[in-house]
Parts: sequence; structure tokens; C-alpha cells
Amino acid sequence: MKKLLLGGLYASLMFGVSACDNEKSAPKEEKITQLDTTAAVKEVLRSGVNFDNFDLSVRPQDNFYDYVNGNWIKNTEIPSDRTSIGAFYDLRDKSQEDVKRIIESLVKRGELTQGSDEQKVADLYRSFMDVSSLNKLGVVPIKVELDKIAAISNTDDLIAYFAHSQIMGNTSPLSFYVDVDAKDSSRYVSAIWQGGLSLPDRDYYTNSAPRFEKIRQAFVKHIEKMYVLAGFNEPKSNAEKVMALETKLASSQWDVVNNRNSTKIYNLYKVADLSTLAPVFNWKVYLNTIGVPTATDIVINQPSYIQGLDKLIKTVDLSTWKTYLQWQLLSSMAGDLSTALDNEHFAFFGTILNGQEEQKPRWKRGVETVNSLLGEVVGKVYVKRYFSPAAKTRMQELVENLRDAYGDSIKALTWMSDTTKVAAQEKLAQFTAKIGYPDKWKNYDGLKIKPDDLVGNKIRSNAFEHQEEIAKLGGPIQKWEWFMTPQTVNAYYNPSMNEIVFPAAILQPPFFNMRADDAVNYGGIGAVIGHEMGHGFDDQGAKFDGQGNMRDWWTKQDLAQFTQRGEALIAQYNGYSIFEGLNVNGQLTLGENIGDLSGLTIAYKAYQKSLKGLQAPVIDGLTGDQRFFIGFAQVWRAKIKEASMRKYAATDPHSPAEFRCIGALSNMPEFYQVFGVKAGDKMYIAPENRVKIW
Repeated sequence: MKKLLLGGLYASLMFGVSACDNEKSAPKEEKITQLDTTAAVKEVLRSGVNFDNFDLSVRPQDNFYDYVNGNWIKNTEIPSDRTSIGAFYDLRDKSQEDVKRIIESLVKRGELTQGSDEQKVADLYRSFMDVSSLNKLGVVPIKVELDKIAAISNTDDLIAYFAHSQIMGNTSPLSFYVDVDAKDSSRYVSAIWQGGLSLPDRDYYTNSAPRFEKIRQAFVKHIEKMYVLAGFNEPKSNAEKVMALETKLASSQWDVVNNRNSTKIYNLYKVADLSTLAPVFNWKVYLNTIGVPTATDIVINQPSYIQGLDKLIKTVDLSTWKTYLQWQLLSSMAGDLSTALDNEHFAFFGTILNGQEEQKPRWKRGVETVNSLLGEVVGKVYVKRYFSPAAKTRMQELVENLRDAYGDSIKALTWMSDTTKVAAQEKLAQFTAKIGYPDKWKNYDGLKIKPDDLVGNKIRSNAFEHQEEIAKLGGPIQKWEWFMTPQTVNAYYNPSMNEIVFPAAILQPPFFNMRADDAVNYGGIGAVIGHEMGHGFDDQGAKFDGQGNMRDWWTKQDLAQFTQRGEALIAQYNGYSIFEGLNVNGQLTLGENIGDLSGLTIAYKAYQKSLKGLQAPVIDGLTGDQRFFIGFAQVWRAKIKEASMRKYAATDPHSPAEFRCIGALSNMPEFYQVFGVKAGDKMYIAPENRVKIW
């Protein structure tokens, strides 16, 4: 389990691009209030702008997101096996197709050397695709574990199974992980995160709104149906027991806002003192079983949750706990068992919770399984086929251009003292940029994969990964490690290593194209690079120094100024309405909103710097600045089903795509100049109220 401040790109779009003229000069740019698209090429555009997606009935000054993407939004349906659509998701589809070709080429080769990476990939995929065998087996693959649960006879056995359950990869009330110590980045430390819930968040158990009540009622019915399909006893009463216990667990859990507070979740305990926090809980049994018997200290992210769990260990009868563990085993493994169990699991978690009408094709889920368990094995082949050295070199240049622009911006800040500026510049200089793929690949030697044992493959894979994590303790920091595979369409910032990471799969249109006009690349991947850099200076990342240590490197006055600007951004996003009665949570999304605003601001500065004083060419009737801002808006184009959006808004630290776009643009003075935004326009914010952080 990794606690990273992920800079995930949750919505975007695809548009056609081709090589642009590399002109040394161009007509002087003019400010415009409405684009003239009549002369634009309607097929593949040299500018990278797809005018077919524009909704010209919307004024760009009122909603630039709808103006650039509105026609696509009106005319595009979300497929029945999806909850969302957009170019970000299109890139995921492309990555899946690419990985499928790699996997199927191995499957077709037949005999592969036993124990080789190729054999592991082929046989893992075979085990997932053999639905006929899974249907014949039913719940037989989990019978050994069911017997272990049935044999639990005391609280020590129960606590040992909590640890065992996580090692297998199943949901457990405690989520143990190993990470770089936030206050000593030279070492790894053990840590525990709250866990044990089936529903997405504590509010799904505690919120009294009718929508949540309906979900809870449906959840109990779902458990009952799963018990019937599995042939378990007393399905109705046991379903109610599970719901009651999970509700008690939820009542002690921290909410999503507190869980992203780096200061609050860092609570380092001596193992010898854990009994003062939870006196009933047998920590020796738990730590021995989880694999760290000699641990001397451990981070407890949510201490009050541990206290609540301790009370439940004491007050909830053993029979109820065993019923709960039986349920978590069944639910965690449902997608790897019979079609009937798989379908019922999807009916609740896919359809009721997320609004997805039907399952993804089996092969897509098989690819996801391979990516999840053997991702870097496939990744090695993926980068050879789909990521060129030239693309990596160009990305490295862009990163350094963004770094330079960020440095210039810090230097020019009027609200920050020279003392804090020096520390900020030091941190910026120490950013490590990882691009495309790891320099050192994971080694899967010792992992056994069989073509006819899907559940066993997953259990062994999760246990293998767990042992890899445990082995880090006491050793040097593995700075070469990646927490995403090359074929992942995403990016992230890791504060404890002060690194920004861009997997190969995101480095393609619409974010990045080797033949695209610079304005579009800076508006796309440039804003992504700036976003990840921005996480190093957001409300949580700014607590870490250039070495990855959480410490206060701000003057008191500068920190107050920084916090004040964050509060203004919170208020701005709190005002964005998603649905009637549901607004963006500005506090939850603050870090990502700072990342978006910083990313756009710095990308624009970097683009201007890249021109070296020359005028950008006019392409397809658009100036460079226009293409930059349109390129930024295009990458956020997306549609998402209401049920999924409601879950997203409640649990995800990113704002919905529309507000990621217009929220950042509304604070950019240059956007106002280029598109003539004035008082009275819906995107207008008075100059004194616009937020400028970096």
C-alpha cells in the first residue's frame, strides 16, 4: 500500500495532430473574444485542435470547458461497460490493446520455459480466461481459507488472521505497509492504515441522506445473495451482522479530508508503547504474522481508529468476526470465482455503486490482472514497442524547461520572503524526474504461476509482493523503484523521494506528440509536468523539503500567506455545483487544485520562454496562446455517469474535469487577455480575488 500524493489525470480527450510548420516568425497575435473556425481544417489539424468538438453556442468567457468540448459532450454516449469516457480513458483503452497483443503473442507460443517471465504472464492470463474451469470449481478455490476462518477459536487467532488476510491481498481491518519514513527519508518504516470496509468510505455507513440509505439496504441484500450463491449458512442474518460490524468500524474511521493531512497521519509509536494505545489487541501476534517480529517502531496513521478497533475486539463476539472474515474473503475473491458470484459482485459494486450497466469484456479484465500482478514484466516489452528514445529525450527537455520556468516564477513572487524562496529553489533543484520506464526492473524470480489456479496465483502474487515490501526494512532506499507501470496512463509525485514520475503510456496525444505544435504540447503534457511539480509545493507537498523529509522550511509570515491563498482556492471550488445539492469539496481537492493552477501557470511561462522572444506561428487561424489554452481544455474532456460522479466527489481528491479546467483558467490573467474575459462574464473573478500561488 503506497501513500503517495498522486497527480492522477482523471479525464481528458483525444484529438488529431500532425507536424506543424517551424516558422521563425508569424503575424502578431491578437486578442479575440470568439474564435473564427471557418477556415480551419476539419480532419487532422496541424494545430492539434479538433473544432468538431466545439460548442459555439457557448461563450468562451462563460465556460471555456463547454466551449471547447461541448459538442462532443452532447453527442457522445458512455458505453454500457464503462462509467466514464474521454481521451484519458481512450488512452487506457489503447494501452490495454497494446498489452493484450503482447500477452496473446506469448500465449500463442505454447511451451514456455517453466519459471520464466514469459511463462508467468501467459499462464496468469490463461488462468483468468478459463471461465469454464472456474464455474466447475465454484467456491472450492477458497475452501482452505474458509476452513482456517472456521478454526479461529480466540482473539489471538482472529488477530493473526487479520494479518494473514492482508498478505493474501484481501480486505482486513488493518492495512499494513512499508514506506519511506516521512521524517527520516534515509530509512523505511512500517505503517498501518485504517481498513476493513466494503463500501468506499465511512460516509456510506454514517450519512443519513436517502441516497446512502438506499445503498446500505442494497448492500445488505447483496451480501445475502452472495451467501446464497456460495452455499453459506444463514445468509440473511449473517448479512445483517456484516453490515452492523462494518458500520461500527466506519464510526471510528477518519474522513477523507483528515486522511490527506500529512501532519495528522504521521504518528510514530514505539512498538513497546502500542499496548497503551490498544491494550486488548495482541500486537506481538499481529506483527509476527505480518512478518516484522523485530520492529521497534511503527507509524499509526489514524490512532483513534486503532482505539475503536481495540474496543470492537473486546466487545464483538468471535462468531460475528468470523462471519465478517468469511464475507471479506468471498467478496475479495468473487471476481476470480464462478460467473454467478462474479456477476453478483459486479451487480452491486459496478452497477449500484458506479452506474456501470455491464461488465467489461473478460479479456480487458484479464489484461488488468496481468498489469496488476506482473506489470513490469509486460512493461519491458511495452516500452520497446511503443516508446521511443527520442520521446524520452524530448520529455526530459520539457521537464527542464518547466523546472527553469518554475524557478523564474519563485524568484518573481512578491508574497514570499527571500529566506523561503531559497529553500523552495533548493527543493525544485532536487526534483528527480522519472520518464517512461524504470532504469531497474522488478525481479519476479520465485513467484509460482499456474495456468489452472487463478485464486492461488493471486494469493501467491500478493504474498510475493508483501515479502518484497517487508524486505525493504533496514535496507537502503530503492530510489529506482516505480509505483506505476510504464503502460499506466497516469503520473504522480512522491514527496518522500521528491520525485515526479511520467509513465510511457501518458506520453502520447493528446498530452504529448512528437510532431505536435509546441503550444499544444505545453498546454497538454507541459501542464501535467507542472502539475506534478506543483504537488511538491501544494498544501501537503510543501511540508516536505528537497530531501523528502517532512519539516517546516517556511517563515511564519510566508506560511500564513500560503495558507491564505489556499483558503481562497478552497472557497472558489466550494462554489462549483456538480449536481443540485452537491458541490465540489474544496478542502478535499485543495492539493490537486493547487497542482492544476500551478501546472497551468508554469506551463504557460515555459511556453513563452520556449519562443525565445519570437512570435508564435498562427496555425489554423489560431495564435500560439489560443492553442495553448485550448490544448489545456481539450485534455480534460470527459463524461461520467451520475452514480460514479457522486462516489468520485465524495472520495476522490481531484475536482471533476470541468472544474479542473475552468477553475485554473479563471485565475490566469493571461487567459483573460487572450479571450477577452470581462466583468459580468461567468468565468470572471475580480483581479484582487484571483488566486496566485506559484
